[in-house]
Amino acid sequence: MKEKSRSNHHDYERGAAICKAFSNPTRLQLVTMLERGDRWSAELQAGLGISKANLSQHLGILKSAGLVATRREGKQLYCGISMPEVKQATALLRTMIKIQMRANRRTA
Repeated sequence: MKEKSRSNHHDYERGAAICKAFSNPTRLQLVTMLERGDRWSAELQAGLGISKANLSQHLGILKSAGLVATRREGKQLYCGISMPEVKQATALLRTMIKIQMRANRRTA
């Protein structure tokens, strides 16, 4: 039974890492950009208006959560969504936001 408990705890830790990756507005915008297609890191940096170091930090968090994959081509870094479920998760998040906004308008 302890083995299953450890396995469940590991699953919750992975879930928390994914939630952490989604918990930043810049990372959400970055994922949204990548949903439209794979991009060079320079494109992402320009689109977000952030420094190369800041982009690297955000990509590192998204990569460690398994949401984004990257590959090097020379000195360039090419980035993309690692699995289709990422798009499903962000679509669900956008739906939840719209529902909240509608509810807030009704109560205001």
